[in-house]
Amino acid sequence: MPLHTLMFGWEYPPRHLGGLGVACQGLVRGLLHHNIKVTLVLPFPGTDEEVDIRFPTRDVIETIRIKSFLNPYDSPELYAQRIQHIPRETSQIYGEDLGHAVYVYTETAVEMTKDLNPDVIHCHDWMTYEAGVRAAQYHERPLVTHIHATELDRTHFSPNEWIYGRERWGFEQADHIIAVSNYTKNILVQHYGISPDKISVVHNGSDEAHAIHVMGDTVPAVTKKNPMVLFLGRLALQKGPKQFLKMAAMVHAHRPDVQFVMAGDGHMFSDLVDESCKLGLQDCMIFAGKVSAPEARKLYAQADCFVMPSLSEPFGLVALEAIAQNTPVILSKQSGASEVIGHAFKVDFWDTEMMADCVLTVLREQPLAMQLMSEAPRVLQKLTWINQADHVHSIYKNIIRS
Repeated sequence: MPLHTLMFGWEYPPRHLGGLGVACQGLVRGLLHHNIKVTLVLPFPGTDEEVDIRFPTRDVIETIRIKSFLNPYDSPELYAQRIQHIPRETSQIYGEDLGHAVYVYTETAVEMTKDLNPDVIHCHDWMTYEAGVRAAQYHERPLVTHIHATELDRTHFSPNEWIYGRERWGFEQADHIIAVSNYTKNILVQHYGISPDKISVVHNGSDEAHAIHVMGDTVPAVTKKNPMVLFLGRLALQKGPKQFLKMAAMVHAHRPDVQFVMAGDGHMFSDLVDESCKLGLQDCMIFAGKVSAPEARKLYAQADCFVMPSLSEPFGLVALEAIAQNTPVILSKQSGASEVIGHAFKVDFWDTEMMADCVLTVLREQPLAMQLMSEAPRVLQKLTWINQADHVHSIYKNIIRS
């Protein structure tokens, strides 16, 4: 009998807002490769059209879909803003505030999984933790909590105390914790009081090397008049978009020919547009909005340099996506990706002057840029989701035996 994991997730492509969903899909596919049965529980908005959305055919997994208005990056304020447009009688059912919505999801998720017979319970990020704890208690099975981003990451260490408390409680209840980087593990130890012996680091993987091999050279060659520097991510405090703008202004002062692109969406969009104008970047800054995976690959391939200036980044899958397209990268030292990508510039997120200097160096020194382009992608040969899922499989077997 194959090992069976009951997994509580938050998003899954094609419907996803950020890296959590991409990582969840990669891990699930890796576990399937190792003959592990996966039952995935996911929230979906309360419309039949969204609930009926189809997964890619290669993801042969059992799914339990629960109507919910929760998003993986919700705060009490963002949730309250979003449900203003939902009929009151509907919000009363699915959650009039964030706490109520998590409660409703938990009650429904636990009830709908009582007939299963899993070997291990696995849950992703704080909103799933109570469902995971209660399911583990009901089935009398071990619990793995997987942390992709903490409340401290999202708020630059000024957390909502209720969310922080839910996270800490989930970590304490877990039999074992998977952190996506040593950077995140250190946060759990230093700021949540969790024993390091309880935490295993499993870096996120990437299927990008495989995708390139399958697709071949399908990205068309682009003739650009100007060098291009790219940011791609949610437009939220954690991702450092304001640091990107400050860096861009410094580069622009030396190289007015450089074009900057910010791809992604988020609640800071309008403020960032205004800020770019104040910095005099209105003629060289493009806000591309949310982009699809194929569109992202084309942007990476066109870019002369990719910058990830995150204030606190547990991992940063976009960095792996960039190097897969042979794009030189500049990474925040406050990131998990900086632990695995050897050939890249690494700077503190707050040192925008150094960040700008690195960008100018990449644009000026072609031999150096070519070296980064050729050497950085080598890590993708080992950092596959099949390999990373094998590490998770080993964690499962160890906690089941103990």
